[in-house]
Amino acid sequence: MKVCFFLLVCFISSMGFAQDNHIVKIEDGRSVLLNADFTWEYIDSENSGTIKSKKSTSCNLAVNYSEPQLNKKIQAQLKKGRATMSHVKKKVAKAHNCDVKDVVLLSVSEQKSKATYTFCVNGEEVAYKRIGNAIIKKEKLF
Repeated sequence: MKVCFFLLVCFISSMGFAQDNHIVKIEDGRSVLLNADFTWEYIDSENSGTIKSKKSTSCNLAVNYSEPQLNKKIQAQLKKGRATMSHVKKKVAKAHNCDVKDVVLLSVSEQKSKATYTFCVNGEEVAYKRIGNAIIKKEKLF
């Protein structure tokens, strides 16, 4: 009975993975949807101009906006692991293909072992987290 149940679970899970579609970014920056039936289509071909203009106005920062102050003791401890705010901003700028001066810190929740940062990058609000010295983009599950 256990063997039959195990084989049934394996079969159902393999069917789920076999029918998966994939989104791929090609060399010129456009996104392509690769279907399971070996067909493909452009996702954002006609809307690429409107999406960029919409993102450029989404942060709405004041003219005299100043970034929040960071804890100097924590930043001094993070220097060894290359996880200070300047290192985080460089990583965010590299991930979004922009200059470091285009990355603006909106909010921060920081401790010695972990932190959460919210940035405005090219008009788009993005969140990153730090666990130890590792810096990764914060993803939403649902």
